[in-house]
Amino acid sequence: MDKAREQAGTFTRQPNSRHCFVCGVESPVGLRLCFADNGVDEVRATYTVRSEYQGYPGIVHGGIVAAMLDEVGGRTVMIGHPNRFFMTAKMEIRYRQPVPTDTPLTLIGRPVRDRGRLVQAHSEIRLPDGAIAAEADLTLVEIPPEYVPDADFEALGWKVYPDEVCTNE
Repeated sequence: MDKAREQAGTFTRQPNSRHCFVCGVESPVGLRLCFADNGVDEVRATYTVRSEYQGYPGIVHGGIVAAMLDEVGGRTVMIGHPNRFFMTAKMEIRYRQPVPTDTPLTLIGRPVRDRGRLVQAHSEIRLPDGAIAAEADLTLVEIPPEYVPDADFEALGWKVYPDEVCTNE
């Protein structure tokens, strides 16, 4: 473990939205994932994908895998800046092995290069034994200001929710 990550030590929960497919706490069909970062260089989540999101029996659908990789990689821009909004311009995914349903997974996102309005990130989904099941390299671009509401984000549902809402199960 490098010094910066070791010094950070603890993870702090990042905000969720109400309706996002991946992190929306009120989405009736979404994953409802909650993320935390170490304040330096890593975003994490643990999650068990339910069988309703399978492609083949017992295997998470590749589109769901892509959505999880996209979200954890995209959240790297929020480390220290929870209202910094970017969108994915490019994502290259490597599916290394099937991602099983009903199995605790670890999602990891790390920034690679931050050039202000353009960010590169790397994301992974790891199995309980630590093996990488899928990984992605992302190019993220800042969402133009005219697309970001000039409003109270918390009133819009973009906030850190209580533990009971963020079980990731």
